[in-house]
Amino acid sequence: MKPGLFHGSYLKRLGILLTTAYIAFLVVFLSKCGIQNGKVSLRLPDGSRYTGNLKDGLPNGGGSWVWPDGSQYVGDWVNGKRNGHGTYTYADGHNYSGEFSDGKFNGKGAFTSPDGTKYEGEFRNNLFNGQGTLTFSDGRKYSGQFKNGEPNGQGTKTWPDGSIYVGQFRDGTMDGTGKMTYPDDKLEDGLWKGGAFLGPALPLSG
Repeated sequence: MKPGLFHGSYLKRLGILLTTAYIAFLVVFLSKCGIQNGKVSLRLPDGSRYTGNLKDGLPNGGGSWVWPDGSQYVGDWVNGKRNGHGTYTYADGHNYSGEFSDGKFNGKGAFTSPDGTKYEGEFRNNLFNGQGTLTFSDGRKYSGQFKNGEPNGQGTKTWPDGSIYVGQFRDGTMDGTGKMTYPDDKLEDGLWKGGAFLGPALPLSG
């Protein structure tokens, strides 16, 4: 998986591909050709291909769109936008399969990298948001709350050597109260900041 995906930046960049002007271009093109309804298989002047159903000149129902670079979407359409369930495969091998709304990853889905890293869970506006599990190709795993593409809130992170952290996260790092258990049974239970253990939590006074 590309560097930065864990912190959301790569997923944000990929999301740009979902907001192109292809749909508007299709409407104009089909209008000029007099094609408005029915099942079609079209190759557009820019090299894109659409195969599926049209209603009032817009993709509606099931259909597939293939871009010149090899990226493709196969799934449901509503009024020219990706809505419902579908699969978006990028030219570099990244893949999203799940729910779409208003042309974006929204709802439950899975995002997979060519190296095997995979996120399964909830999405909002193309980013990891809500409950999910992110499994890295090197064996690390995080399961818990996400916000804006990053672990935020309560979660559990495990390492291949058996280490496990249960507690709070902020912007992708261990931050707040939490407990780390190491393979030799050593414990670090207390306050964390930016991924570093500060010490035991102080008892509340009063």
